[in-house]
Amino acid sequence: MPLHIVKLCVGTDTIDDLATWQSSRLAEQKRAGIKQPKIFHTTFQAPKRQAELLDGGSLYWVIKGLISVRQRLVGFAEGFKDDGKPACRLLLDPVLVPVRPVPRRPFQGWRYLASDSAPADLKHGHNETVAEMPAAMRKELAGLGLL
Repeated sequence: MPLHIVKLCVGTDTIDDLATWQSSRLAEQKRAGIKQPKIFHTTFQAPKRQAELLDGGSLYWVIKGLISVRQRLVGFAEGFKDDGKPACRLLLDPVLVPVRPVPRRPFQGWRYLASDSAPADLKHGHNETVAEMPAAMRKELAGLGLL
């Protein structure tokens, strides 16, 4: 069974916001002359269970209090935070996969997420409807067990 990571997606209100932000990061890398731009998230702590994470694991993003979307983890690399301190880059597949919204309280950093606790992917056709709902409505419906 793969292992996953869950992380707060700070500064975004929707899955579309995340997609736009990641697209702009790719465009910046291309303008900077990087031959193979990559989507990544930089974090201070490197996961110790990397082999399990790369065995089909994903990064599940918490947006506005709900686990809303995931991206497959494709690798790890060394990087640096904005202040120059060493950090770990979580390399991500560019495909954003909407998942059944699950409420999640705020936390710092990231947490491991077992496969049996990970929310299911939304079925095609249902994705657009739920993903387009206002965040407050998704959160309330998920809290009631209706999503």
